[in-house]
Amino acid sequence: MSILPGNHKGGAAPSDPVCCMPTTPPKKRPFGRYAAIGIAVLVLLFVFKGCFFPTVAPPRYITATVAVGDIEQTVLASGSLQPFELVDVGSQVSGQVKSLKVALGDKVQKGQLIANIDPATQRNALLIAQATLEQQKAQRLSQEATLAQDKLALARQTTTFAAEASSRQDLEVAQSTLKSAEANLAATNALIKQASVAVDTAGVNLGYTQILAPIDGVVVAIQTKQGQTVNAVQSAPTIVKLANLATMTVRAQISEADVVHVHPGQVVYFTILGDPDRRFYARLRGIEPAPDSITSTATATTSPANTAAVYYNGLFEVANPDGVLRTSMTAQVYIVLATAKHVLTIPSAALTPAGPGRYTVRVLADPKKPPAVRTVTVTVGINNNVSAQVLSGLKAGEKVIVGEGAAKEAAPRPPGSLGGPPRGQVRIGG
Repeated sequence: MSILPGNHKGGAAPSDPVCCMPTTPPKKRPFGRYAAIGIAVLVLLFVFKGCFFPTVAPPRYITATVAVGDIEQTVLASGSLQPFELVDVGSQVSGQVKSLKVALGDKVQKGQLIANIDPATQRNALLIAQATLEQQKAQRLSQEATLAQDKLALARQTTTFAAEASSRQDLEVAQSTLKSAEANLAATNALIKQASVAVDTAGVNLGYTQILAPIDGVVVAIQTKQGQTVNAVQSAPTIVKLANLATMTVRAQISEADVVHVHPGQVVYFTILGDPDRRFYARLRGIEPAPDSITSTATATTSPANTAAVYYNGLFEVANPDGVLRTSMTAQVYIVLATAKHVLTIPSAALTPAGPGRYTVRVLADPKKPPAVRTVTVTVGINNNVSAQVLSGLKAGEKVIVGEGAAKEAAPRPPGSLGGPPRGQVRIGG
């Protein structure tokens, strides 16, 4: 049995060059290790920079655009509405209200019957006055006849005295009797006039039992009910209140700090709570010379320590054809001191005082052309502390800075990162 070369005991022959060559492991390249070290260094540098050299965010500005619009300077006042004509319709005679002819809210015309007072007492007084007048007239007729007789007697005495057929004494008696008759007639005529006045007065009082509307208006209050007895001895009791609501009067309370800038003839407008978007325009009619407190007894003794606010009433009228305005409504009144149309305006918050009558404004320029913010001097016209009129220094469309917003906060650091909390922050907890 022969043994083939290179095939003994299932292995290679000792003389085989492949079997006898020594084996060496391949060498690994260091590129991956260097890449890992580089990434770790970059991460450490990024963390170190974030902890000790935080990036400062650029300032954030709140801006407004220079716009073209209208601006006005006004004095603000609080007012109330009252009818231009408000009449207390009362009774001038005493008695029971027999009937009431109107209801609350009714529209009445001047001369319209409103109520009836029981006329019995006034009718009787008229009858008595008329009877007294007739009595005085009858008395005058009797005295006129007596006067005529005395005149004839005097004529006879004058004739007989001239013929020496009677004495002087008889003539003087006749003369005296005639003068007495004339005096009695004059007194009776005076009594007749007095009785005539009494009749007229009684007739007027009888007419007062019918309460008539003195103006065109609306019944805004009923003070006395039907069947109630009124007493007009001391003061005239009020039956109803009539108001002419076609024209309303506004009483605006102007503070003592603003009243020096207000004068009659200025344009005013106001709004009401129920319709704040609608403006009612008018012109200021006048300003009362003293506040309402002057009528109070508390102000009789003035005190230098008195710190109560002082207000003066400004008065003006406004038409009310549609009846929207009602009695005692609250009015927010604006008295126009100055106005300008189609002018450049900016918020007043953008202005910085730079001397008497001078202001500066920071303008946000094009960020690509530093400096990003420039300061300009402007001339201001009307300034109502909300908006200001720009006369020179700015152009429409420019951005003015009215304030600065908070800087954007840095992103939170991942857990396990190195370093302490960034400046301006406090970390709470472990």
